[in-house]
Amino acid sequence: MTHPITVGVDGSPESRAAAAWAAREAVRRGVPLRVMSAWHWPPHGMVDGGGDQQARWAREMVRDVARTVADAHPELPVTDEVVDGAAVEALLGETAGARALALGSRGHGAVVGFLLGSVGQQVIAEAGCPVVLVRADDRAAPEAAGREIVVGQQGEPDDSAAALEFAFETAAARGAGVRAVRAWNLPPVFAYSPGSLKLLDEAGGLEPYETEALAEALRPWRERFPDVPVTAHVEMGSAGQVLLAQTPRAQLIVVGRRAHRSALGPRIGSVAHAVIHHAPCPVAVVPHA
Repeated sequence: MTHPITVGVDGSPESRAAAAWAAREAVRRGVPLRVMSAWHWPPHGMVDGGGDQQARWAREMVRDVARTVADAHPELPVTDEVVDGAAVEALLGETAGARALALGSRGHGAVVGFLLGSVGQQVIAEAGCPVVLVRADDRAAPEAAGREIVVGQQGEPDDSAAALEFAFETAAARGAGVRAVRAWNLPPVFAYSPGSLKLLDEAGGLEPYETEALAEALRPWRERFPDVPVTAHVEMGSAGQVLLAQTPRAQLIVVGRRAHRSALGPRIGSVAHAVIHHAPCPVAVVPHA
């Protein structure tokens, strides 16, 4: 079974940019594109009016987006559908069978369209596939300019395996390089144990230890994708800030998702939150395997 790339649209400029991004990526990966919307969520630019009018507007809008991407990529299989249901349930249902879900994002502020406020947070936090957030000003040029796929790695080697896999697959499809970033901070003294101190001594200190940890996490992906150039970047500092500092050389940033639940509902990790809201390029949030 070939899993499509799905894009959720609501008529906003951001969602149309997401559709263009998803179409290019589907062509590169050789998979179909699915364009969808959920009409029970008030569509962008169509808040007023009865249910029948909203449903009709949504169908026309989705077909228009599908025609636009099909005209730009005649070789791409494109399907479209308006799902009768609430936005969160419709979007999460899409992620069960999609290779990735693309959505529009304002960047500095809330994710736009049917991802306003808590809706967006819940979709990103609970999605069963990578969610790629695309801003309205996204263009194809950076993808063809030799910019890298920047991916964050943290914790043990397996902790970021899904994010690394998505980054390497994307780089291979685009003929791009991967820049793997691991940020570290000095832990408080009470966090040290005799065992950890011994490991640090054997590694020669914290930075060599972090460098070796990143190298170990990258090893299987280097072997699986030998033609993908890889740059390992280890830096002391906040993970979100270190990743954002790499955006001038990035055509896509990939981060793993650490979902947390609170009294207010699901919350994504602080690193993903910072990158989503401040990165100028598309951001892929990948759930842990």
